[in-house]
Amino acid sequence: MTYSDTFEKINEVKFNMDNIYDQPDPRSYFQELKKFDYSIPDVAKPVFQKLITGLRRERHHTIHILDLGCSYGVNSALLKHDLSMDDLYEHWNHEKLADATPEEVIQHDRRFFSDLRETADIEVIGIDASKNAIACAEEIGLLDEGLALNLETEALPATAKEGLAPVDLMISTGCVGYVTEKSFERLLPAVTQDSQPWIANFVLRMFPFDAIEQTLSEWGYTTEKLEGQTFIQRQFASDEEQEQVLEQLRQKGIDPTGKEAEGQLLAEFFLSRPAKEAAARPIEQLALA
Repeated sequence: MTYSDTFEKINEVKFNMDNIYDQPDPRSYFQELKKFDYSIPDVAKPVFQKLITGLRRERHHTIHILDLGCSYGVNSALLKHDLSMDDLYEHWNHEKLADATPEEVIQHDRRFFSDLRETADIEVIGIDASKNAIACAEEIGLLDEGLALNLETEALPATAKEGLAPVDLMISTGCVGYVTEKSFERLLPAVTQDSQPWIANFVLRMFPFDAIEQTLSEWGYTTEKLEGQTFIQRQFASDEEQEQVLEQLRQKGIDPTGKEAEGQLLAEFFLSRPAKEAAARPIEQLALA
């Protein structure tokens, strides 16, 4: 069984929310996620901010971020404008947008985000399989560049490679499990052209990370897991989903007692850096500083 097959099998037990990922504006996406208190971008934000601070000390330039599985530019909204998921839930569930057309929502959002203070030395490129989500995030201004790609099934276009060369930090907050080492194999030649970016992944505990870790090691990366820490992704959608996930965890030899058994999907944090940089400063000094 390949890792793609393994991930597909594991994904079968998760509640399917595919219908919200390719709408022309973010309202349905946030209405659905709010039901389950989807919060992984919130809990990932302070970790990413600490990594960005660490990179600023070393690289002394605008930090270029690549968000893999970016959807509507959620991580960018939180990092660029210092917003929270509650802010975004309130914004896209506001009654004045209830009857608006997608075009009116995008016009409203463009004004809303342009009026907010923006972190000046961050630029975000987003990659997602959803063409509508990418187009919306670009039009609103949350992404400096968006690439609508499924790197599991298609190669990175030659036209995209130059734009990815400056990337300092690759991030993901839930796409591992939908993407495998294939996507990383296709990205690494592009993002390592100028220098090696740090690669930061929040991964649900039921998904294996070893194939991606092996791929990264072949490019000179050392991967560390932040031991003893878990991060809430969302509430379970149903008792059935919870029981199926608990069974998946037990089959992997992972004890969900006091964790997923309490009703929430949990992720772990993996940081991959060039071997010399990882040896010089352990993950705890960066992520917990």
